[in-house]
Amino acid sequence: MEREAARRTVAAHCSLRSRWQAADPSPAPSPAAYPLSRTELLQQPAPAAAATPHYPYPSKAELLACLPADLLQHKPAKAWGSLALSLGLSLLAYGLGTRIPLTAAAAPLWLLYGVITGTVAMGCWVLAHECGHGAFHPNRRLEATVGFTLHSLLLVPYYSWQRSHAVHHANCNQLEGGETHVPPRAESAAGREIEAMVQRLGPGLFGLQALFTHLVVGWPLYLLLGVTGGENYGAPTSHFWNGKPFRNGRRALFPASFRPRMLQSCLGLLAMLLALALAAAHFSVARVLCVYGLPYLVINGWLVTYTWLQHTDTDIPHFSADQWTWAKGALQTVDRPYGPLINLLHHGIGSTHVCHHVNSAIPHYNAWRGSALLKRQFPDLVRHDPTPIHRALWRVASRCSVVHQEPVGGGFFYEPPLTAQPIGHDQPSWN
Repeated sequence: MEREAARRTVAAHCSLRSRWQAADPSPAPSPAAYPLSRTELLQQPAPAAAATPHYPYPSKAELLACLPADLLQHKPAKAWGSLALSLGLSLLAYGLGTRIPLTAAAAPLWLLYGVITGTVAMGCWVLAHECGHGAFHPNRRLEATVGFTLHSLLLVPYYSWQRSHAVHHANCNQLEGGETHVPPRAESAAGREIEAMVQRLGPGLFGLQALFTHLVVGWPLYLLLGVTGGENYGAPTSHFWNGKPFRNGRRALFPASFRPRMLQSCLGLLAMLLALALAAAHFSVARVLCVYGLPYLVINGWLVTYTWLQHTDTDIPHFSADQWTWAKGALQTVDRPYGPLINLLHHGIGSTHVCHHVNSAIPHYNAWRGSALLKRQFPDLVRHDPTPIHRALWRVASRCSVVHQEPVGGGFFYEPPLTAQPIGHDQPSWN
């Protein structure tokens, strides 16, 4: 009886989703439309047809209007305080790493060092990201210097990243013009290859390889070759050179006029690589690989975890250009529960990201109030997924491979339209 009740509940949610999409040609999934687990399935009554909700998207102006202008005000003391926290803790952690012995017996200590130091140093990455949006300091030259320095220390080509990241914000969750974590369509050549891989490996092995390719090598592959970039920009693209063979798309991700900034970004990285080479010559290659390399991997893992989970889940749609609007794309962003310690160290980047996509010029210390205002104004459209991060990460890795277009509404989803699933088949829950 429980199985039958669950089947009826899911079928009712499917009907609700279809009716809602018919009312709005290309809406976001209703936050109430997806159950989380078998228990919640059984607790949810089937909605009546008369109660079908209709959540039209606001315009960009309407979204921005609910965020007051004082949220954009810079508070340099808070900005410098955040930088002092992240940079001070990072320097302390890296300094301790120079004292750990290079022995096999110290391997557990090195592992702990890499996790802690990389987690702390991710705060510097986030503040450089804030500089790239003009949200760190009112002095633009000073702000650019801070962002360039921090990102160069972390081997990020600052101005090239700033350009591609602006493209991402301008075209969030658009298949053609989007940038980073753009999924392949099921009918594309890449999509067919990935679906064949899923069939061969099964969801478990596919999820493990997705975790490795995203969290370990995904960030370097994106910088070097534009992996998971948008359809318009062709493949490959590179953050280090915008000439041949990296100009193959309908649009240039990095126009010819951008080359001086790109070269400046490369010089920052070359300076850091030279410093690491000198350190290796003075100390040892092993010492540099452990002190710098282990945290570097953890920083990259955090970065991809954030960006992957901010825009990806089994029921987050992407849109083709004819169905996409700026507001629709921005509202496919998800806030997630990283907890007070990580939110302190990483300045709330994963828990206030919807607000960040609505207005990226809001400093991190004002984003919490901005998030609350957005949720109050658009409670049915602002996404928050309370799923623990490790569970959400596994769900995305194992179940988000290619996107299929909805027969009604035009959105492209990682999973086909909801159908009755076996008991225990979990779905995200949006608050």
